[in-house]
Amino acid sequence: MNTHSPNIRASIQQLEESAINRIAAGEVVERPASAVKELVENAIDAGATRIEVAVADGGKTSIRVSDDGCGIPPEELPLALARHATSKIDGSDLLDIHSFGFRGEALASLGAVARLCITSRADGCEGAEIAVSGGAVAPIKPAALTRGTVVSLRDLFHATPARLKFLRSDRAEMQAISDVIKRLAMAEPSIAFTLRDVSGGGEGRVTFRADAASGDLFEALGERLRQVMGRDFVENAVQIDAEREGVRLTGLAGLPTYSRGAAVAQFLFVNGRPVRDKLLIGALRGAYADFLSRDRHPAVALFIDCDPRKVDVNVHPAKSEVRFREPGLVRGLVVSGLRHALADAGHRASTTVAGATLGAMRPEPAGEPRIYQMDRPDFAAKQTAYAAQAPGFSEMAQSFSGRVVEETGQSEAPRTALPLGAARGQVHENYIIAQTEDGIVIVDQHAAHERLVYEKLKAQMAETGVSAQALLIPEVVELSQADCDRLLENVHDLYRMGLVVEPFGNGAVVVRETPAILGQINADALLRDVLDELDDNGRSRAVEDRIEAILSRVACHGSIRSGRAMRAEEMNALLREMEATPYSGQCNHGRPTYVELKLADIERLFGRT
Repeated sequence: MNTHSPNIRASIQQLEESAINRIAAGEVVERPASAVKELVENAIDAGATRIEVAVADGGKTSIRVSDDGCGIPPEELPLALARHATSKIDGSDLLDIHSFGFRGEALASLGAVARLCITSRADGCEGAEIAVSGGAVAPIKPAALTRGTVVSLRDLFHATPARLKFLRSDRAEMQAISDVIKRLAMAEPSIAFTLRDVSGGGEGRVTFRADAASGDLFEALGERLRQVMGRDFVENAVQIDAEREGVRLTGLAGLPTYSRGAAVAQFLFVNGRPVRDKLLIGALRGAYADFLSRDRHPAVALFIDCDPRKVDVNVHPAKSEVRFREPGLVRGLVVSGLRHALADAGHRASTTVAGATLGAMRPEPAGEPRIYQMDRPDFAAKQTAYAAQAPGFSEMAQSFSGRVVEETGQSEAPRTALPLGAARGQVHENYIIAQTEDGIVIVDQHAAHERLVYEKLKAQMAETGVSAQALLIPEVVELSQADCDRLLENVHDLYRMGLVVEPFGNGAVVVRETPAILGQINADALLRDVLDELDDNGRSRAVEDRIEAILSRVACHGSIRSGRAMRAEEMNALLREMEATPYSGQCNHGRPTYVELKLADIERLFGRT
């Protein structure tokens, strides 16, 4: 049945204030994590150095946020609960925003859908408390508080019970709250954060704690990221610090070999504000496109800082989306900044690769410590040892040795001081064993040489450009006029990649030349891929990605194959070239090209510690 009958006209009327607040709450407060986000951001804006969040039942029954910020004077408490009342801006310039909050909606929205109580004490004032339930505000009364503000939220969505049906389990809601706290903690390393689960009453248990970090930018950020993302991420990430036309990019980016199976470790911030921005995610994907397969995702914590007038944060009530005035500039900075930092990492691969290797090695069965014969030799053992030292034993050992003999006669001692050491042998005609100063390196010769050849091919393409082949019969592609215009705006970028496109009139373009390395292609499908990427990212890498995929395939076929025996000088030459080539720590698909094991780890495997 159609309830929107055109024959029945309802009269226009002004909604009640309580209804307006409940509607606004639907935009601002989607779930308990949204409420926590708004309250914690208020605490940060108040200049807090310590913020504690206590949550019961995933935030459905109780949320309490305490801070030591500047507090609210008693006479301003009623105004704090009013819609569009804020101390963050004066309304004269909505682009010059330096705080998390500025809309003046959060407290009014929370008071409309829950039981809200604010206790606060500002400098030079007595403590005071105000409560609101379902939009009804109670009188102000005195309260005991040393300093700062405590906001208590009970029975979330009791005024809109239908919303409760859309909430997930207590555990899932608690995880969402934890994610919100962690993102804000990453943005503010100088503030101490504590999250408690007080379900069931009492002090509860601390589920997350991050102490205030000090030091310079990267020291403080590194310490906070270690607390939030773990030690492994910090140890396997490169520092990012790049600037272009007043926009600065800082943070840490994980090595390609420290990738994840899902995009769960990607944290992006704009002027300190956690965001989920399609442009930035696309730039991140583009920066790592050459190093990771499509089913792997990088781990990053990136911070973009710019003049507030260059970015609009007033796009969505939850303030999780932003719009840049110059999106191309920001995207280019992210891609180039990440690629340069990864190039500076050279042949470096993540330490977790070695950890996984050691973990894969089967330890001895647990139980009583084993007593080795060498620790308590008996007479028979001594006789065996003497026999092993008899003439002829050294010849027997030599016949089973896998040691590499340098054909040139050059001493290999200095080479062990190099990062990837000196080659000592080859096993299964694919894995090179090299000795370093404090351990060994195992190299996958095919994967390593594949990356080296690929980088050479890319360098040659950058020097000489992409060769184009003229089509015997130019191909006309029918598109909408809007698609034609968008495509022709990027005609110079396409030309640089060997794709020559010209207008053909009436919503069509003609393709006259295509990249020679791609061979025979479907021009219609290629142009539509380009348009899809222009829609997603503002610029297209579709042609470039296809060319690089061909180069990667060529590199795979042109590299040293598994099963080929290599001489000592060949192996050492491969090691030296890896040390000199950027990105050589991973193959073209993001897998490690070598594993490094420290001598201490090897000794631990044999119980020599």
